[in-house]
Amino acid sequence: MFQVLTGSWALFLGMFLLMVGNGLQGTLLGLRGELEGFSTLALSVVMSAYFLGFLFSSRFTPELIRRVGHVRVFAAMGSMISAVLILYPTLVDPIAWTIGRVIIGFCFCGVYITAESWLNDASSNATRGKALSLYMIVQMGGIVFAQYIVSQGDVSGYVIFIIPSVLVSLAFAPVLLSARPMPAFSATKPMKIKDLIKTSPLGCAGMFLLGGVFAAQFGMSAVYGSRVGLSVGEISFFISAIYISALVLQYPIGWLSDRMDRRVLIIWIALLGGLGSLIAFLVPGYFILIIISGAIVGGTSNPLYALLIAYTNDYLEKEDMAAASGGLLFINGLGAIMGPLIVGLMMDVIGDNGFWLFTAVLMLGVAAYGMIRATQRDRGAMDLDQVPYAPVSASSSAVAVEVAQEAYIEAATDDTPAQTG
Repeated sequence: MFQVLTGSWALFLGMFLLMVGNGLQGTLLGLRGELEGFSTLALSVVMSAYFLGFLFSSRFTPELIRRVGHVRVFAAMGSMISAVLILYPTLVDPIAWTIGRVIIGFCFCGVYITAESWLNDASSNATRGKALSLYMIVQMGGIVFAQYIVSQGDVSGYVIFIIPSVLVSLAFAPVLLSARPMPAFSATKPMKIKDLIKTSPLGCAGMFLLGGVFAAQFGMSAVYGSRVGLSVGEISFFISAIYISALVLQYPIGWLSDRMDRRVLIIWIALLGGLGSLIAFLVPGYFILIIISGAIVGGTSNPLYALLIAYTNDYLEKEDMAAASGGLLFINGLGAIMGPLIVGLMMDVIGDNGFWLFTAVLMLGVAAYGMIRATQRDRGAMDLDQVPYAPVSASSSAVAVEVAQEAYIEAATDDTPAQTG
């Protein structure tokens, strides 16, 4: 791991600063929107817009990179992110924020694709798995550190919005000034959605529902916290608990995934996440229960994301896995776009705790559909060789997901002779 860090420190430093900036803007808009008196519907549209931009970028950025190269795409999108961040407090209007969120979502996805391509090119077969694990730690760490900055600043002011703009601008310096050569880039076209659904109905349904859960966590957590009367510091702690538990539980769940029937594990993990959501929903008003529910949902939903990708890959040939990943992330993105809109509606109709009911319904929906699929497909009868579980963050682009799969499959293949010989 130390060798990986020393070899690509500039890229990891840049991505850490980017994730701090991204984590800041998501929380800040929710808190500032509440102070400005934005309706729940307006804030849910603003939050949903990020995922719309992210989804479009996943389709168009690869073509931009092929036309003008990594460096120009990286620099251009970074400049646009920095500009939009600085405009948020000067254009305090739901429509302006919605447009800004679309642009930022588009640009952050493009930046991720570019950086992850660089990371893949800078890693060897022996270090790729460690590099991707460190990349995920950096992503989660940046978001958590962003919450600390929020807790120390004045959300009603202008300075707190300057910080993410400056951090994003600084993030590009170590990457663009490093001596790394520009990598070759080739994008994989996603598998047709109907073929993907036919291959793994549970994988597709689960990724769609999880998209809504992630969108609620990333976009509406601050809005929920403000509505139930949490302080800025408490909201920051709540959001941090979601991402810290996601990182901590990723590897134990991955270890279990490689040693048992994945469909059974999917059902139990989703059930745990749904029941965790119900804790804060059924017993509202207690900060400690909000933290516990947030940690349980974060610690189950993020590993479940990687688990569903691995489960789907169990039914695919190796050469089809990259295409399937693109399709799964597209389905997840569709769920993420609709997530804030629905959770915002539920918070208006049944109250602030509609936030928890929403995540509970989605997580329990994954578990219920897993049980239904267990009656329709006998997984044991297929004599499947499970592909290795590859820990990935839900904020990664398709590039990181594809590279992670290849790295962990190669590692498992290399280990096979030693294990059987």
